[in-house]
Amino acid sequence: MDETTTTTTSSAGPLVPATKPDPRITTTNMSPPSPVAAADPSTSGFDVGAASAELDRDLMCPICMQTIKDAFLTACGHSFCYMCIVTHLRNKNDCPSCGRHLTNGQLFPNFLLDKLLKKASARQISKSASPVEQFRRALQQGCEVSVKEMDTLMSLLSEKKRRMEQEEAERNMQILLDFLHCLRKQKVDELNEIQTDLQYIKEDIGAVERHKMDLFRARDRHTVKLRMLGDDSSAKAWPSTVEKNSGSLSSGSRGSLGGLVQNKVDSKGQASSHGLQRKDSASGLDSQHLSQSGLAVMRKKRIHALFSDLQECYLQKRRQVANSQHREEERDPNLTRREGYSLGLADFQSVLSTFTRYSRLRVIAELRHADPFHSANIVSSIEFDRDDELFATAGVSRRIKVFDFSSVVNEPADVHCPVVEMSTLSKLSCLSWNKFTKNQIASSDYEGIVTVWDVTTRQSVMEYEEHDKRAWSVDFSRTEPSMLVSGSDDCKVKIWCTRQEASVINIEMKANICCVKYNPGSRNYVAVGSADHHIHYYDLRNVSQPLHVFGGHRKAVSYVKFLSNHELASASTDSTLRLWDVKENVPVRTFRGHTNEKNFVGLTVNSEYIACGSETNEVFAYHKEISKPVTWHKFVSPDMEDNEEDNGSYFISAVCWKSDTPTLLTANSQGTIKVLVLAA
Repeated sequence: MDETTTTTTSSAGPLVPATKPDPRITTTNMSPPSPVAAADPSTSGFDVGAASAELDRDLMCPICMQTIKDAFLTACGHSFCYMCIVTHLRNKNDCPSCGRHLTNGQLFPNFLLDKLLKKASARQISKSASPVEQFRRALQQGCEVSVKEMDTLMSLLSEKKRRMEQEEAERNMQILLDFLHCLRKQKVDELNEIQTDLQYIKEDIGAVERHKMDLFRARDRHTVKLRMLGDDSSAKAWPSTVEKNSGSLSSGSRGSLGGLVQNKVDSKGQASSHGLQRKDSASGLDSQHLSQSGLAVMRKKRIHALFSDLQECYLQKRRQVANSQHREEERDPNLTRREGYSLGLADFQSVLSTFTRYSRLRVIAELRHADPFHSANIVSSIEFDRDDELFATAGVSRRIKVFDFSSVVNEPADVHCPVVEMSTLSKLSCLSWNKFTKNQIASSDYEGIVTVWDVTTRQSVMEYEEHDKRAWSVDFSRTEPSMLVSGSDDCKVKIWCTRQEASVINIEMKANICCVKYNPGSRNYVAVGSADHHIHYYDLRNVSQPLHVFGGHRKAVSYVKFLSNHELASASTDSTLRLWDVKENVPVRTFRGHTNEKNFVGLTVNSEYIACGSETNEVFAYHKEISKPVTWHKFVSPDMEDNEEDNGSYFISAVCWKSDTPTLLTANSQGTIKVLVLAA
């Protein structure tokens, strides 16, 4: 090795700290160290680990910094891996360590270093090898072992093997026992849950049967009253009939006879007419009975089709009520439970009746929103006004059109003229009617401008231009008519007041804003759907951070809508809808059935139902308690039938319930608007 390396090796490496001399021991009674002690590194202060590390560094190739393989020595005295130094000399003719001139002819095999490296490698392998491996190698290398020693080793190995097999069997038995205990606990819990559910079902069956008997008794009492009233009316009419007949008989001979004959003829005619009336009424009752029975069969089929979802809904409601009653009983042991319908059963009965009431969406009106002067006819937003008398549409045609709903429904026509039309400079993304001021409507557009319009004058009242990018959503507060909120691709949520020209609150977020919505019960709470797959729920009194962030969607949240003050529905391009409880900050349910992967397909809610569009050009309606759709409707028009190839490119773009009615406004990317109604 070169001089530099030697100096570094001799000066490097930490030393074991020296201990302080004992003052009771003098230099006169100290004996010189023995040769053994001097040779022992542990007593001489020699650091074995440091020396080994230094040795390892000396055995490393300066080029590849790995242990030298096929050591070759240069004329200047440095060692390298053969392949490393040959590769180096192809590019440069100098020594990598000292820089002296060097050629391939000045390389020589370093046999001594190779031998040392092999011994060091063998020592390293033996040091890291297991005792069994060391014993095997010793035997392979011809280590002498007597028969007696071999017998002892065999007995030890046999005993070790038996002990290991026993321990392995015990571990396996313990694992199996733990699994069986866990399985038994799980099944016992399931059995207890099933027994509890069966008890709920037994109680509810008894309550329903008692209620059914009460209804039968009430019907019987009502029938008896009707019969009594009928008997009283016939008894009152009988004397007048007798008086008329006696008068006609005493009025003369031929005249009375003719009258009698005529009376007989009239009576026969009346009898036949009464018979026909009875037949007609009977046939009407029969047809009504058949229609009622048919509806009952259809409702039963709907129950069986979604039995598992209904079962889950029933048990969830029943358990929630039972748990709340149990907590009340723990607080008040003297609390007595009333017999009859439980709250959970009554709630589920309401769900069952509303869910099975409808099986299809029926078209009651259709109009074409397409503009002949614009090739793009996508309806981005459709909204009812405060009184559900007018509805407005907006989209990429740069026009807000207001229609009279009753005219659209009652006057059959393919094309209806809007009662009001307002033009804009940019494509529109969203509309929101003011629920207090009937003639006021807000819009957001692709340039980021939020505009408040007066429908009566057809002029803009306020224009807000603070957003830097496309504004996707706008919404008026339902409790404060002058406040509205908007969200944009510039990652900002802005709160506006119609009495001020600038925004009053600004919320900056990290991702694009796709939708915003005020809580209908308060002007202080706003839900924001974002491209970060989350819904951020803010209290506007402190916007430094959201009250809660709801996560669960796998893609951007495109819509948020409130069913009530604490129920929030969201739509996402992951083809799901989700229901959240903003009071408890928990997810409630996930709805699947429609297809939505890239477009805004609309979302609308009322107190019971949720509806959305699909990229299959279909409208889907869900009940809020059932995760599968109640029904759906396919948009089909004569134009689509003629051009089936382009049919797959159309999608539903906007939907809107008419308050808490079964009537639904829908529009698609072709510009077709349909009025649908839930039907049996």
